[in-house]
Amino acid sequence: MSLRPFHLAFPVDDLAAARAFYGGVLGCPEGRSSYEWIDFNFFGHQIVAHLAPGEAGDRTSNHVDGHGVPVPHFGVVLAMEDWQALADRLETADIDFAIPPTIRFKGEPGEQATMFFRDPSGNALEIKAFENLASLFAR
Repeated sequence: MSLRPFHLAFPVDDLAAARAFYGGVLGCPEGRSSYEWIDFNFFGHQIVAHLAPGEAGDRTSNHVDGHGVPVPHFGVVLAMEDWQALADRLETADIDFAIPPTIRFKGEPGEQATMFFRDPSGNALEIKAFENLASLFAR
């Protein structure tokens, strides 16, 4: 079976701010929209920002490799060069990182580049990359 795009619907407080962040800062092309939601092409996957004021944001964190990882969060696994280009773009845009671009599990199975940040509504995102994608599920 070939890998298919995932679909994720999530709450936002402000559609204009979501459009500026996902479309402008992250560079995700916009698809369909209404006065209550916006589709974005999130690196080949479909995410939908739904207007639901007060419902967004992470609620807690879990300790992972020395960092407090926001829960819940969503994201994508990119190729390493695309991850680095996005990290550079976000740093230039002065994004406030919850966990700045870093290498996690260095020298261990599952070594990965990762970064965490929040959208304007407080939804946490993780963008990661692997030198060897086969280590995605390494134990």
